[in-house]
Amino acid sequence: MGKTLFDKVWDKHVVRSIKDGPDVLFIDRHMVHEVTSPVAFRGLENRNLKVLFPKKTFATADHNTPTLNQHLPVKDPLSSKQLLALEENAKKHNISYWGLGHKKNGIVHVIGPEYGITLPGTTIVCGDSHTSTHGAFGAIAFGIGTSEVEMVLSSQCIMQQKPKRMRISINGKLQKGVTPKDVALFIISKLSASGATGFFVEYAGKVFEDMSMEGRMTVCNLSIEMGARGGMIAPDEKTIEYIKDREFTPKGNTWKNALKYWNSLHSDMDANFDKDISFDGSQIDPMITFGTNPGMGISILNKIPNYTDQSDNEKSYKRSLNYMNFQEGENMIGKKIDYVFLGSCTNGRIEDFRAFSNIVKGKKKADDVIAWLVPGSHKVRNSIKEEGILEILNDAGFELREPGCSACLAMNDDKIPAGKYVISTSNRNFEGRQGPGSRTLLASPIAVAAAAITGKITDPRKYL
Repeated sequence: MGKTLFDKVWDKHVVRSIKDGPDVLFIDRHMVHEVTSPVAFRGLENRNLKVLFPKKTFATADHNTPTLNQHLPVKDPLSSKQLLALEENAKKHNISYWGLGHKKNGIVHVIGPEYGITLPGTTIVCGDSHTSTHGAFGAIAFGIGTSEVEMVLSSQCIMQQKPKRMRISINGKLQKGVTPKDVALFIISKLSASGATGFFVEYAGKVFEDMSMEGRMTVCNLSIEMGARGGMIAPDEKTIEYIKDREFTPKGNTWKNALKYWNSLHSDMDANFDKDISFDGSQIDPMITFGTNPGMGISILNKIPNYTDQSDNEKSYKRSLNYMNFQEGENMIGKKIDYVFLGSCTNGRIEDFRAFSNIVKGKKKADDVIAWLVPGSHKVRNSIKEEGILEILNDAGFELREPGCSACLAMNDDKIPAGKYVISTSNRNFEGRQGPGSRTLLASPIAVAAAAITGKITDPRKYL
């Protein structure tokens, strides 16, 4: 019996299998940030332990950093304390630290691929659920809790029950204006927000083969939003070309040897999956969410469905619509929005800003819309300036902020006010996720751009 891509990577990293229990898994890359690491480092101190392999851990500041005036002291006392703790812990344990002002600073799941920290066939963990992003490179990547962060820091290993394997295949050709974000939201709408619980997903088929690496990152990023432990895509020539010559990628003979391993990373023809699902890519429209979990998504052209057509129970479904102040049977097209947010580890990369700028070029931001455009890293921010995108954005009435997670989870000052609608490229639309009482509509960068210039939900294909 052949092996799946997931099996090949997982099995190679098993240090020990516990009978009727979890596997002890070796971790190649450990990413840490300021929110989930302080308690873990304190645990090391309490046990008089050191970080076992400091060079395998990378630290950045992102979750609750300001996106304006980063050169000034951070005002929020808790955020300031967490940032200082990360800086001190990184220095004490000789860990690479890319804090505010550092040229490599950015969102943890954006900078990993940018600098070649993320590689095919590796295991990657971080105290953040959207670590699944790195699976786009054929890596096993997943989020962990604070106690597990401490475990990896001290032992470079983690105990994990091996997930089941799911394959999601999408073939056919996507319609014009359908982006990787739409593909991911479509999948989640079909499986529900819990439909992949207990599984690790492999994405396969022509639609994913045709995607750019940044598009694949978007899809894998959202794997967690359907309950999966993570998602991954087999590495190919696009993968190799993307990571080649980056700072932390192998060089010389080490690169050549790595290529041999990476080229073996694909599911065998006779590999067995616990669940196999297929969709037709040509049937996917630009998507938008209407409720309070990412599974409540529909074609942007459709009406809000009745609860009887959904997997949710009536009480929770109607609570969601009540929170959003929506009604069953209403059109999404034409609904007024107050804020737009372009950014996050889901859609804060240079391709996302290129797509957004292509829509708004030569047009003007709607007067009653507030726009927060937040690059995922300084590298992205620099590219926006170098490619002339910043000039396009400024001419259209937009301003560019500094890197960070920003309004994705509203842990800094970027909070959507209560009752206001934000169309967002981020990953979650939970109640209050982007600010207490805020109402989030998840969509692609081009759908967000179309809403930004019209002030309402608009089919982005009108502006392509």
